Amino acid sequence: MLSYLLAGRRLRSLCVRSGPWEACSVSRVKMENRMNETNTDVIQGTLDMLILKTLSLGPLHGFGIARRVEQVSRGVFKVNPGSLLTALQRLERAGWLDSEWRKTENSRRAKFYTLTRSGKKQLEAETADWNRRASAIARLLKAEG
Repeated sequence: MLSYLLAGRRLRSLCVRSGPWEACSVSRVKMENRMNETNTDVIQGTLDMLILKTLSLGPLHGFGIARRVEQVSRGVFKVNPGSLLTALQRLERAGWLDSEWRKTENSRRAKFYTLTRSGKKQLEAETADWNRRASAIARLLKAEG
């Protein structure tokens, strides 16, 4: 019997012999594990809006933004650090964020981000668009046929 390391856990394959069925059983185990795991990814296309909203509450550094999104969503969303950095750079280039280097409460240097006036307008536009789409999805889910 073969064993595999998956998601930090050692799993035994359902296959006894080598061959094409091995991959099938491993895929089945992966699928079963994914179905049992809770997805904490930010919904595609919403990271910019979540960053803008978080910064509308006050200036923060990158780690603080990620932590606040996780806290306010009560752990439903976790922000990938690589995605966050890319988004912060994109939002700053768009003129929606300003940044400056400051010391954190731990006396470390970090880049703090603040929302600009045009960033506030963008947040309003994205929030209105999100509310429109979420309402449409809610109507579709309530539809009876």
